[in-house]
Amino acid sequence: MTQRVDLATVMDRLAIDDLVTDYARALDEGDWDALRRLFVPGGRADHRSAGGITGDAHQVTAWLAGTLDAYPLRQHLVVNRQLRFADPERGEREAARMRADYRTVLGAAPDGRGVAPDVECGGRYAFALVRTVDGWRLGEVVVKELWRRHGVPSGAP
Repeated sequence: MTQRVDLATVMDRLAIDDLVTDYARALDEGDWDALRRLFVPGGRADHRSAGGITGDAHQVTAWLAGTLDAYPLRQHLVVNRQLRFADPERGEREAARMRADYRTVLGAAPDGRGVAPDVECGGRYAFALVRTVDGWRLGEVVVKELWRRHGVPSGAP
């Protein structure tokens, strides 16, 4: 592998890492317009394993907004990221897949805002990523929730 190819791979990896971080940040901050812009036109998401819906980015973002707005405090941690390009042996870097674990904490604000009980859950994301003229974007996000706890006290580890 040449140094130029290595640099391109590093740059792609950093851009994809930023994209996935932007996804988590948009969820935490309730920036639904920013979340929609992370998807390619026609991009889809599947949150059925977490009790949600599957659909295009607009449908799922609307569902997320309605669901997550009950939790003023949100933190999505996305870790153990494993990235694979479509066919790196042939130099194809127009598509990639990332598998990553997540841990999410949702809760009421200290002033009592929020109507839902605190929730903590974890699982795995499967991201299908596409290079566009605007950079890397999400083609698909599939959530596989593996565990969930309700009524987690504030400040719990």
